[in-house]
Amino acid sequence: MLLLLWTGVTLILPFISLWMKIPFRHMVWLWLALSGGGFHWAWHDLHNVSGIPDALHVPAAAVEDMPVQAIGFIASQVQVDGYRAQFEMRITALNQTGGNSEESKKQASFSEQVIVHIKLAAKQEQQIAAAWQRGDAIQLRGSLKAPAKAGNFGGFDYSKYLHTQEIHWLFKGNGAASLQRQPASLWNRYTLFRWNDQLREQLGQRMEAAFTSLHHAGYMKGLVLGVTDELDPATYNEFTQLGLTHILAISGMHVAVYAATLLYILKLLRISREASLTVVMILIPAYVLLTGASPSVVRAGIMAMIGLFAARRGVLKDGLNILSISALLMLLWNPYYLLSVSFQLSYLVTAGLLVYMPLMKPFFAKWPLLIGGEIAITITAQLVSFPMTVFYFNQFSLLSFIANFVLAPLITYIVLPIGTVAMGLAFLWVNGARALAWPAEQLNNLSFLLVKWLNVDDVYVSIWPSSSILWVVAYYAALYSVLYWLKAWLASRRQADEIAVLSSASISSPIHTGLAASAEWGAILQTDHEPEGAGKYAHRQWNRYRYLALTLSGIAWLGILCTGYQAPAEENAGTVQYLDVGQGDSILITTPGGKHILVDGGGTMDFATGKNAWRKRKDPYEVGADTIVPLLKQRGVHRLDAIILTHGDHDHAGGLQAVLDQIPVTTLFFNGTVTDKAPFRKLLSTALNKQIKLYGAYYGMSWKPDQDTQIRFLYPFPLQENVSGQLPVMKEQNQHSIVMILEMEGVSFLFTGDMDDAAEALLLSELTHSSSRMKDQEGVGTVAQAVDVMKIAHHGSKYSTSEEWLSYWRPQVSVISVGAGNTYGHPNKAVLERLAAAGSDIYRTDTMGEIQFHAQQGKLSVRYKHKHGQTDAK
Repeated sequence: MLLLLWTGVTLILPFISLWMKIPFRHMVWLWLALSGGGFHWAWHDLHNVSGIPDALHVPAAAVEDMPVQAIGFIASQVQVDGYRAQFEMRITALNQTGGNSEESKKQASFSEQVIVHIKLAAKQEQQIAAAWQRGDAIQLRGSLKAPAKAGNFGGFDYSKYLHTQEIHWLFKGNGAASLQRQPASLWNRYTLFRWNDQLREQLGQRMEAAFTSLHHAGYMKGLVLGVTDELDPATYNEFTQLGLTHILAISGMHVAVYAATLLYILKLLRISREASLTVVMILIPAYVLLTGASPSVVRAGIMAMIGLFAARRGVLKDGLNILSISALLMLLWNPYYLLSVSFQLSYLVTAGLLVYMPLMKPFFAKWPLLIGGEIAITITAQLVSFPMTVFYFNQFSLLSFIANFVLAPLITYIVLPIGTVAMGLAFLWVNGARALAWPAEQLNNLSFLLVKWLNVDDVYVSIWPSSSILWVVAYYAALYSVLYWLKAWLASRRQADEIAVLSSASISSPIHTGLAASAEWGAILQTDHEPEGAGKYAHRQWNRYRYLALTLSGIAWLGILCTGYQAPAEENAGTVQYLDVGQGDSILITTPGGKHILVDGGGTMDFATGKNAWRKRKDPYEVGADTIVPLLKQRGVHRLDAIILTHGDHDHAGGLQAVLDQIPVTTLFFNGTVTDKAPFRKLLSTALNKQIKLYGAYYGMSWKPDQDTQIRFLYPFPLQENVSGQLPVMKEQNQHSIVMILEMEGVSFLFTGDMDDAAEALLLSELTHSSSRMKDQEGVGTVAQAVDVMKIAHHGSKYSTSEEWLSYWRPQVSVISVGAGNTYGHPNKAVLERLAAAGSDIYRTDTMGEIQFHAQQGKLSVRYKHKHGQTDAK
């Protein structure tokens, strides 16, 4: 792939040189730079392989779950969250435990980084784990596991992400006793970072002393120190929705404020300019290290140091040159930075400000300097960051501009300095620090209220499907063209106005003639034409060609936006996507008419209750918010026309709360009963508050989402009406699961929820009797009805999918939605044998990941995530 890309660039560069009239030698230098960068990437990636299989003398596939013992160092801060302690470890020696051969007992020496997850056994172990520090020499017992690959098309791939961090394995340990500290030398490669961690910890404690509320202290730690572990997840999500995460992440804005403050203080101390620039240039690396050294702050630090050096020497004043040098240095250090979202956004937004700001400034030239400059920067930053925001996060708030315009200056120039000074003062005078922190807390409360208020209505949040890099490039090119021609038009208008004013004042004044924009206008002013004629002539200079260029640029830019907003669709075709949500069900249906229907929403079980409450993590994985909602947004689901909740069990209903919170929904079908669980009642309450239409599905009910699609509900049977008018409470929901048939493009899909064999028998009896009655009445009809695709009930449980059930439906294809390595033993071996005996092709989400069926004109095709390529189903 890399060689093919290099060949394409080599062939296209000469044509670009000729077309844009760029000197050929410049293109040669560009080609050499790109070739060198490609070679550096290829060399780095070629050597980014794990040495653990060779160290254990086994193939890579045999490393999984093998008991091992590792010796090495803790290479990162230790994060203790609920029942889990997590950190990175640099392994220096490794051997297999429990092996009988001499080869397995031999300890191999090498160096490789892994991520360690230690499952804590008791609450007391949290304190033990909190005492572990970066740089500790340790011996660790446990097992190795490969990072998870993406289970869904377009889903987050943890394995690929860790590959860019040069990490290939997860080390799993059980209990704090699995880690033993070892004697270590006073100095190792992590000592400096260890001191930095301790300093950050002390600064964090001072921040807690200054800000009495833990909520405010956690927020200020993230704002000042880049410590995001204690930031409230709900607050972070609200800031993210409005595009304000750059405020919470240490970035160029923070470095600029830090450098400017230091320069101002040094100026007050009457230190010379050259000495001040040198001192700040030396102190910037300390600030970068202190704030966590993320790609964005490293970029800003390098740029600031180069800029300060250039200012001291009076050279290299071009911001783009400084930006390019900093990018080159970072990529030489680690070419994988190129794949970092933080790196990309940081450099693109900075480059965009440098390139587009000169085009934007003239529109605010007559505004007051502070307001005009702030608005120009905010609009430019929003326009530049927009395509990358929707490319990665698939959403954009129309209120983002207002939020950034109001909050960015408030937080940057008021809250950030106050918080920093209060933190420092807390070392000397705690009460004084608290008094100073009080106004910052009030401003923080105001910020939180404003952010929450702006997030109340979902109508301002637009959802954008995943686009291509070509779309992003086309957007930037069209935006530049629009701003360029708008600036030229504005300049011509102002030039015409100035000429008209000058002409009316004195036609023959040589002084006024010299004030004109060019000698051409000076000659015009010496003529006998009426003053207004000069304005008319200026407008004629803005000829039709330029108007046409501006019009075409605007149309192209708007067209690119419209193209990016609409999800790609195929006429007269429908898809059914069985998402990989672990041990649960979630199915996305897209009809030929473009309707979107979600059947169930998975759910993550929470066992951290009662005496196990200590096990609860601060921001645990939640399948709805972390898997389903991102996938819906990636696929351009602006609105769900319906959610069909088969029953109220948490592994089907749990993830729907996040869906209702973030995706507009028109209709919700459910089985007409409620559970005694608070999350389910909250779900229905949310649906009512959002004015979503609720329908209880029952046997005989049908719905046509569009003219080519029909859904027929087969189960549950109607329940007797409750005298009180309240929905019946059913603790056991499986036997009341919705069963339905989807008929789309001549293909039939049967959905069964978690129905058990007793419910199967009841439904088969009703279907058989109804078919017999129809046959007696009309003399036609058949008892059995074959379906093309069946969703196997209850994840393949032995209590479902009887032989009689399979004999009735005769599914050509069977899909089992099930979690890998689940503790229930699903799917049951007997169920798999019955499906095989029935001649049904079996697809499983635990081994295949997401499974997609494409129906068109009676033909069915299928593809699945873990084996690429499309095959034809029966």
